[in-house]
Amino acid sequence: MQKQAIHFIYKAETTDQFRLDNFLAAQTGLSRSFVQRNIKSGSITINGEIITKTGQELKDKDCINGFLAVPESELKPENIPLTIVYEDEHLAVINKSAGLIVHPTAYLREGTLVNALLYKYQSEGLSSSNQGERPGIVHRLDKDTSGLMVVAKNNKAHQHLAGQLQERTLKRIYWAIAIGNFKESSGTITADIGRNLIERKKMAVIVNNSSKARYARTFWEIIEQFSKAALLKISLDTGRTHQIRVHFEYIHHPLLGDPVYGGKRTQSNWIKRQALHAKEISFIHPISQKVLSFACDLPADFEFALNKLKTSTV
Repeated sequence: MQKQAIHFIYKAETTDQFRLDNFLAAQTGLSRSFVQRNIKSGSITINGEIITKTGQELKDKDCINGFLAVPESELKPENIPLTIVYEDEHLAVINKSAGLIVHPTAYLREGTLVNALLYKYQSEGLSSSNQGERPGIVHRLDKDTSGLMVVAKNNKAHQHLAGQLQERTLKRIYWAIAIGNFKESSGTITADIGRNLIERKKMAVIVNNSSKARYARTFWEIIEQFSKAALLKISLDTGRTHQIRVHFEYIHHPLLGDPVYGGKRTQSNWIKRQALHAKEISFIHPISQKVLSFACDLPADFEFALNKLKTSTV
């Protein structure tokens, strides 16, 4: 075990991780169960007070300090091909392919992006010194969402980039195909998101129950309207789990190919996953303080669906 010093200032409404254990797990890349053990040991303080309650609810401007005992990683490096868009000694920007799960779970220990990163950067290292369950992972994309992600190679870069997520200076632009005809050319979706009260593996818009949901806002504009669907450019004011997919289901325009949040209506022979791609990313470099911006092409399955929409009238 090694000790990792932490220092975070919690800012309300910038993350859906408002419990101490969830927040620290998201910020450090460690598993929630491991973070909980650290909290119970008395190694974490909030505003100078030792906290041992793992589910302690955080308040705006809470100052979180302490040390986390970080375990040796039991994850296996794997030679899984990666598309690297940019890299230096502090970070890397990758174009994640659809179908690649970002990090291991209790039941899945191989074949993830983390396994690939451990192999790719085994000589350089990743944030948390290749320890914990999510080394290098600053933010996530769903398994079947493709596109750009930034990865941290050291803890200083990780904490700086994680702070930008909270401050909303780490920007991502998504392209998506949504079912139906839109009446407006652009819009904003503001609707709180929380765990689906019936199907716990899903998220949902929660109305009139602030204790079960967090504020969420999505901006969108139409790039091109087709006969039965539209190509959209989307940006997020918040970063809730499955936010884009949940919000567009809520306004009755679920994403093409997304059976979880759209059912049979979204099924298509043109694309076999949700038509969602993180096309652009920009952030402040943790060391140079320069703004870096990157963009990537649409993947082949997304382009195929677009071409079919352009030529189809049904």
